[in-house]
Amino acid sequence: MKLKEGAILPTRAHEGDAGLDLYACEAAHIGPGERWGVGTGIALEIPAGHAGLVLPRSGLAREHGITLVNSPGLIDAGYRGEVRVLLLNADPAEVFRVEPGDRIAQLVLTPIAVAEPVEASAITDSARGEGGFGSSGS
Repeated sequence: MKLKEGAILPTRAHEGDAGLDLYACEAAHIGPGERWGVGTGIALEIPAGHAGLVLPRSGLAREHGITLVNSPGLIDAGYRGEVRVLLLNADPAEVFRVEPGDRIAQLVLTPIAVAEPVEASAITDSARGEGGFGSSGS
């Protein structure tokens, strides 16, 4: 649903793309190392049993050092407010300017498993065991 005049509904750049482009509905000037919440002017109704993942656009990352602070951002099925995108300017020198209508992120809808945590007295062994960060090599 469009919440603001000038809002653009998400679109796919190419047929079959997983990601839907999200568009800015407001301007922003993000200095080097700064973050900014940019409104899209839209609200979504994610289907039950699914979640929306907000992901960076690779072109913005490559060309301008723009990524997302909380990548991926998570939109739960029950959320009905405006979709806002938390952009981070990782470029050490250049200000990044966002104008209304700019593509600023991607939205991917994915099915989820709704599991209920239960306390266990033990868990089974695995080949990986407790191997964490770096355990598979560099």
